[in-house]
Amino acid sequence: MTTRQTSDLLIEESSAVAHQPPTTLITVTLPPGSTLQDAMRRLGIASGEVDEEYGLVLVDPEQQSYALLVTEEAGARLQGARGGHGPHANPRMEPFGPPSPPGQDRSPDDRDDGGA
Repeated sequence: MTTRQTSDLLIEESSAVAHQPPTTLITVTLPPGSTLQDAMRRLGIASGEVDEEYGLVLVDPEQQSYALLVTEEAGARLQGARGGHGPHANPRMEPFGPPSPPGQDRSPDDRDDGGA
Protein backbone atom coordinates (compact mmCIF):
# COMPACT_ATOMS: atom_id res chain seq x y z
CA MET A 1 0.00 0.00 0.00
CA THR A 2 1.33 3.43 -0.91
CA THR A 3 0.43 6.76 0.60
CA ARG A 4 0.44 10.12 -1.14
CA GLN A 5 -0.71 13.61 -0.18
CA THR A 6 -2.83 15.84 -2.38
CA SER A 7 -3.53 19.32 -0.95
CA ASP A 8 -4.81 18.63 2.53
CA LEU A 9 -5.95 15.07 1.75
CA LEU A 10 -3.96 12.00 2.60
CA ILE A 11 -4.78 9.24 0.09
CA GLU A 12 -3.91 5.59 0.55
CA GLU A 13 -3.69 3.52 -2.62
CA SER A 14 -3.64 -0.24 -2.72
CA SER A 15 -1.50 -1.95 -5.31
CA ALA A 16 -3.70 -5.04 -5.06
CA VAL A 17 -6.24 -5.70 -7.79
CA ALA A 18 -9.90 -5.50 -6.74
CA HIS A 19 -11.36 -8.83 -5.61
CA GLN A 20 -12.65 -10.75 -8.61
CA PRO A 21 -15.52 -13.20 -8.03
CA PRO A 22 -15.02 -16.76 -9.31
CA THR A 23 -16.88 -17.10 -12.62
CA THR A 24 -14.69 -19.42 -14.72
CA LEU A 25 -15.65 -23.10 -14.88
CA ILE A 26 -12.78 -25.58 -14.99
CA THR A 27 -12.59 -29.34 -14.57
CA VAL A 28 -9.96 -31.46 -12.90
CA THR A 29 -9.34 -35.21 -12.80
CA LEU A 30 -9.06 -36.50 -9.23
CA PRO A 31 -9.29 -39.83 -7.37
CA PRO A 32 -12.73 -40.94 -6.08
CA GLY A 33 -13.87 -39.17 -2.92
CA SER A 34 -11.73 -36.08 -3.49
CA THR A 35 -12.56 -32.79 -1.78
CA LEU A 36 -12.39 -29.17 -2.88
CA GLN A 37 -9.17 -28.84 -0.88
CA ASP A 38 -7.71 -31.78 -2.85
CA ALA A 39 -8.56 -29.99 -6.11
CA MET A 40 -7.07 -26.72 -4.86
CA ARG A 41 -3.83 -28.50 -3.89
CA ARG A 42 -3.63 -30.33 -7.24
CA LEU A 43 -4.15 -27.09 -9.19
CA GLY A 44 -2.14 -24.82 -6.88
CA ILE A 45 -4.93 -22.31 -6.28
CA ALA A 46 -5.74 -20.35 -3.12
CA SER A 47 -9.08 -20.18 -1.32
CA GLY A 48 -9.67 -16.63 -2.61
CA GLU A 49 -9.50 -17.91 -6.19
CA VAL A 50 -12.26 -20.52 -5.91
CA ASP A 51 -16.00 -20.38 -5.21
CA GLU A 52 -16.18 -22.47 -2.05
CA GLU A 53 -19.99 -22.24 -2.02
CA TYR A 54 -20.17 -23.84 -5.48
CA GLY A 55 -17.75 -26.46 -4.24
CA LEU A 56 -16.41 -29.44 -6.14
CA VAL A 57 -18.99 -31.11 -8.40
CA LEU A 58 -18.53 -34.61 -9.82
CA VAL A 59 -19.48 -34.26 -13.50
CA ASP A 60 -18.21 -37.57 -14.95
CA PRO A 61 -17.90 -40.49 -12.53
CA GLU A 62 -16.28 -42.79 -15.11
CA GLN A 63 -13.48 -40.30 -15.81
CA GLN A 64 -13.39 -38.96 -12.22
CA SER A 65 -13.84 -35.45 -13.62
CA TYR A 66 -14.86 -32.71 -11.18
CA ALA A 67 -15.92 -29.10 -11.87
CA LEU A 68 -15.18 -26.00 -9.82
CA LEU A 69 -15.51 -22.24 -10.29
CA VAL A 70 -12.36 -20.13 -10.16
CA THR A 71 -11.47 -16.52 -10.90
CA GLU A 72 -10.80 -15.59 -14.51
CA GLU A 73 -7.14 -15.00 -13.65
CA ALA A 74 -6.79 -18.46 -12.05
CA GLY A 75 -8.59 -20.06 -15.02
CA ALA A 76 -6.15 -18.49 -17.47
CA ARG A 77 -3.19 -19.57 -15.35
CA LEU A 78 -4.53 -23.15 -15.13
CA GLN A 79 -4.82 -23.76 -18.88
CA GLY A 80 -2.77 -26.87 -19.55
CA ALA A 81 -2.15 -27.58 -15.84
CA ARG A 82 -1.68 -31.21 -14.83
CA GLY A 83 -5.12 -32.76 -14.50
CA GLY A 84 -6.92 -29.46 -15.17
CA HIS A 85 -9.07 -28.65 -18.20
CA GLY A 86 -10.85 -25.51 -19.31
CA PRO A 87 -11.99 -22.91 -19.01
CA HIS A 88 -15.41 -24.20 -20.07
CA ALA A 89 -18.58 -22.30 -20.97
CA ASN A 90 -20.56 -21.32 -17.89
CA PRO A 91 -23.69 -19.59 -19.21
CA ARG A 92 -26.09 -17.91 -16.84
CA MET A 93 -29.18 -20.09 -16.38
CA GLU A 94 -32.44 -18.19 -16.72
CA PRO A 95 -36.04 -19.15 -17.42
CA PHE A 96 -37.12 -19.40 -21.04
CA GLY A 97 -40.27 -17.58 -22.11
CA PRO A 98 -42.61 -15.31 -20.20
CA PRO A 99 -43.00 -15.90 -16.49
CA SER A 100 -46.05 -17.85 -15.32
CA PRO A 101 -48.52 -16.15 -12.97
CA PRO A 102 -48.02 -17.12 -9.30
CA GLY A 103 -49.44 -20.59 -8.64
CA GLN A 104 -49.76 -21.27 -12.37
CA ASP A 105 -46.52 -23.13 -13.10
CA ARG A 106 -47.02 -25.16 -16.25
CA SER A 107 -45.57 -28.60 -16.74
CA PRO A 108 -45.02 -30.00 -20.27
CA ASP A 109 -48.27 -32.00 -19.85
CA ASP A 110 -50.29 -28.78 -19.36
CA ARG A 111 -49.30 -27.09 -22.65
CA ASP A 112 -51.90 -26.01 -25.20
CA ASP A 113 -49.97 -27.26 -28.21
CA GLY A 114 -52.34 -29.99 -29.34
CA GLY A 115 -50.16 -32.72 -27.83
CA ALA A 116 -47.31 -32.05 -30.25
